[in-house]
Amino acid sequence: MNNSIWKGQAFNVSHADGAGTTSSHFEGGLRAFFEYRDLGIKAATGGSYIAHVIRAVPGRHAEPKWHVHDLDFQMVYILKGWVVFEYEGEGEVMLRPGSCVLQPPGIRHREIKHSDELELIEICSPAEFATKSTNAP
Repeated sequence: MNNSIWKGQAFNVSHADGAGTTSSHFEGGLRAFFEYRDLGIKAATGGSYIAHVIRAVPGRHAEPKWHVHDLDFQMVYILKGWVVFEYEGEGEVMLRPGSCVLQPPGIRHREIKHSDELELIEICSPAEFATKSTNAP
């Protein structure tokens, strides 16, 4: 394995079958109704970014609470299933396979509901950020 660093980043490969430099298992995280698979980007960028695959825990449902994230960048890309978010100034938005959303820093939002087969990729910067409950817009 080459441990060289390029502009503060290290080469990283993550395979769903477990081969490579990053774990392929899903674990708990920010939301109890989701499982998260780290893609190794946090370690490879020294915490500048995080990327993970998020999937729904079948039978668990969203808790539609308004919140904001204190971050610089958040992008969501839907792989399977569907999810409905509500965004400040935008209303409800249904995302389905191939949908991509950029959630601007500080936008108030909440998840309304999702399918049991939901699977998505989320990329954020920085890797560690605060999530705060807020009032509805």
